[in-house]
Amino acid sequence: MSDKVLRLSGVSKGYNHGLPTEVQVLRGVDLSVAAGEIVALVAPSGAGKSTLLHIAGLLDTPDTGRVEIAGEDMTGVPDRRRTAVRREAVGFVYQFHHLLPEFTAAENIVLPQLANGAPRREAEARAATLLDSVGVGPRATHRPAALSGGEQQRVAFCRAMANAPKLLLADEPTGNLDPETSDRVFAALMHLVRDTGLAALIATHNLELAARMDRQVALDQGVLA
Repeated sequence: MSDKVLRLSGVSKGYNHGLPTEVQVLRGVDLSVAAGEIVALVAPSGAGKSTLLHIAGLLDTPDTGRVEIAGEDMTGVPDRRRTAVRREAVGFVYQFHHLLPEFTAAENIVLPQLANGAPRREAEARAATLLDSVGVGPRATHRPAALSGGEQQRVAFCRAMANAPKLLLADEPTGNLDPETSDRVFAALMHLVRDTGLAALIATHNLELAARMDRQVALDQGVLA
């Protein structure tokens, strides 16, 4: 069995947006990410990195090409199966954490597990373990408004990890943080990847952070280098 958790083959995507001609955002993209590997996706604004992440995470479909998650070809599969794979195998983190403000840090991590059928006691224990692993354990009972930006983003990483996904996708996850906090959040991410054998694809403008990842790929005018 291949250790490639994510494999994109010949992925292309275009949008019309009311224009007379279609704009090609992705052009024949080939990309794979292995278990335990963290890959930086470096691209200027508007280059299509969010589109690529959405296709990789089964939130969008390519016009042409194939997406494989953990060896399963997702081409043409029913929506119900796509939703199940997305829920069970993929975790997402965005630049802005999108934590539920009325729930505590721990509850934000418990809820996705309950939605996936986990018993509450097990979900609470996993939430506590994840928060401890990124240094936010003492803040478990605090709501997002009482957490710093870096703490909120570390909780968001834990939430993405709640259902033990095989693949983590992050879109500028440190983009709104100061350099010191960004370093702390990135260290927490590296810890999660190395400890769990997760495959991670991280879109970032931060070239210093990108240089600390296992590999960098650049997206320019729809082509991956």
